[in-house]
Amino acid sequence: MTPRPRKALAQYWLKREDILQKIVQVAELKPTDSVLEIGPGTGRLTEYLLPRVQGVLAVELDVELVKFLQKKYGHHPHFWLRQSDILTFDLPAALRQNPQFPPPNKVVANIPYNITGPLLAYLVGSPSRPWPWPFERLVLLVQKEVAERLTAAPGSKRFGALSVRMQYMAHCTWVCDVPASAFHPRPQVDSAVIGLTPRVPQPVAVSPRQFEQWVQQGFSQRRKMLRNTLPLAREIVGAILLKLGYPDSVRAEAISAPDWVHLCNALGEQLPDKAQIHHTEVETEGQFDIF
Repeated sequence: MTPRPRKALAQYWLKREDILQKIVQVAELKPTDSVLEIGPGTGRLTEYLLPRVQGVLAVELDVELVKFLQKKYGHHPHFWLRQSDILTFDLPAALRQNPQFPPPNKVVANIPYNITGPLLAYLVGSPSRPWPWPFERLVLLVQKEVAERLTAAPGSKRFGALSVRMQYMAHCTWVCDVPASAFHPRPQVDSAVIGLTPRVPQPVAVSPRQFEQWVQQGFSQRRKMLRNTLPLAREIVGAILLKLGYPDSVRAEAISAPDWVHLCNALGEQLPDKAQIHHTEVETEGQFDIF
């Protein structure tokens, strides 16, 4: 008997075959790939993954689902199931315990809405704390509003601190819409599939921590001109913006992720003269805001 979804764990079963197929397609799976599947649920997506790769490491929190999945796929030689909270799952330690299993190089996941932010931080990291296990490709089914923020272009209402941080670390693409009707039970919001391809940042933030802090600070007061929200004298910020090709009256959402890096690097060069600082830096350690 198939377990019932539990709202307390934000469980929604994707039932649209065409979307399952699309997820597999954009994951660009090869026979040599190994996949980390997060929250496999009843194994609908797992069924598509197993014939295409040399390994599927499925991490599931729900004990009842683990029992169900073990009965369904436990016999498969390419399937490895772990009962764990993904946010505390130690992937390198698990692989040391099972050295025969191919280390995952891709991630496929229908992310629970209630842990989206922390899970993105776990899978991709942040500019100052990059994930030590870089994946080649991540295909994630997320809440539509989150997908809009991750893939937003400068100048749009959805473009924010999350957009800048994630686009600094990965190439983010919109794959397809997933309506609420595609799930059982039906959630209150629509979803979308996104693809993330981690990359070496270009340009590189000289001080990733300051970059995170100043991006967060710049977007904390979106209606203000950027020169009035960053931690140096207004004329200095304005001059740097002009050199980057922006008017000194520009707001945070109009600046692209690469230019945010250029801006923060240039600001950092001015920091030795502490008398010029007129704002207190925002502490962002450990934060990974979604909205």
